[in-house]
Amino acid sequence: MNKKFSVLIKSKIKKYNIKNLKVDSDKSITHRCLFIAANCVGVSKITGLISEDINVTINGLRQLGIKILKKKDSYYVFGNGISGFKKFSGTIDCGNSGTSARSFLGLLTCYPYPVTITGDSSLKVRPFKRLTNYLEKIGANIVHPKNKKFKLPIKIYGTKDWPLAQPHYIKVPSAQIKTAIIYAGLQTPGITEIIETPTRNHTEIILKNIGADLKVKKISKNKNIIAIRGLKEMHSFSTNVPSDPSSACFFVIQTLLSKNSSLLIKNVCVNETRIGFIKILKKMSGKIRIINKKRILGENVADIFVKSSNLKSINCPKDIIVSCVDDLPIIWIACALARGKSKFKGIAELRLKESDRIKSISTGLKAFGIKTHSTKDSLEITGNPKIRIRKKIEIPSLMDHRIAMSFFILAQLTDSNVLIKGFETVKSSFPNFLKLQKKIIGAKYEIK
Repeated sequence: MNKKFSVLIKSKIKKYNIKNLKVDSDKSITHRCLFIAANCVGVSKITGLISEDINVTINGLRQLGIKILKKKDSYYVFGNGISGFKKFSGTIDCGNSGTSARSFLGLLTCYPYPVTITGDSSLKVRPFKRLTNYLEKIGANIVHPKNKKFKLPIKIYGTKDWPLAQPHYIKVPSAQIKTAIIYAGLQTPGITEIIETPTRNHTEIILKNIGADLKVKKISKNKNIIAIRGLKEMHSFSTNVPSDPSSACFFVIQTLLSKNSSLLIKNVCVNETRIGFIKILKKMSGKIRIINKKRILGENVADIFVKSSNLKSINCPKDIIVSCVDDLPIIWIACALARGKSKFKGIAELRLKESDRIKSISTGLKAFGIKTHSTKDSLEITGNPKIRIRKKIEIPSLMDHRIAMSFFILAQLTDSNVLIKGFETVKSSFPNFLKLQKKIIGAKYEIK
């Protein structure tokens, strides 16, 4: 973890018109490229995100005997084929990265040595039993701490000789759970099936584009079935990972709520499972256009053009939530400065992230004088576009990068005196956030 620091914001952002912003590469895709490349034959070149969360994945793969070199902005992964890992019995520390932890559990389901997966204090309170239930059915022996069934550290002793291919019905929509089962399925003889409510599908897209035996079929309006035939060797690949839409979302909302401003964000992943935030913001009267579309390793990539807008409240449709679950904290900031009362339901999953994000946002907005009402599964926000703050406000990040960045944006838009503590957590996912805010957008802040 980087040295701890806080960020103080005391002045409002001025108008801007920018045509060349490029945010950091997509974290989800970079993680998946690394895990998949480790199972390929040959050397894969991945130009992607450089961050603490990605370093966690790289360090864990190295512990399993995968050679990974970094040259400039690219990673070179020397894959050893399916299950081509060395003998290792020890601990893989996943820090703050839930993607890394769940991915390693899937990867180790067919690994015949005991490995302990752990993480930082934030990751240790997140639920894992709903994943390990599936992996135990495949054949892995998994031990949770006594009286802490849902938490890390977890010891996994995979099965090498008798993994069982079978159907898995995913009850809670989760791309991380799905991806972990896919990693196990790649190493399991026979056909593994996953029946899911569609979630972000980067894993499937990458695998289909490098020749894995994977098929996706829509079986109803809200259900997909994914079939993976295991033990098929895959060959190395090369890719430039597009920009992260969840990182772009902060700048999109900042621009929508800034006066007389416009912004063009370049080369953003616009996968349909990742742009729910754009659908929501358009329903709120946000002026957003997706232009210059193209494809990179099967992914839809485009530029996003944004103009200042007078946002109105929204009663958010439940079916959009799954495609913007990570973006809800900053969307709620937009709601706080929009006209009227915004309502979100079916969001209980937000209580199980790096922090309880419903509580974190509600508490922070209350400090700004914004009224909210929440239940276990819902949140209402009464917006106030004319809010003026006179007192100094302190916001703890709670080791949650999205909470820290969300309140940075709110502070920039309201001319408030705000101290955000624990801002170093942002480096886990978006290390260039502050640099882009200062050099490109012109934001002013102090490091404390």
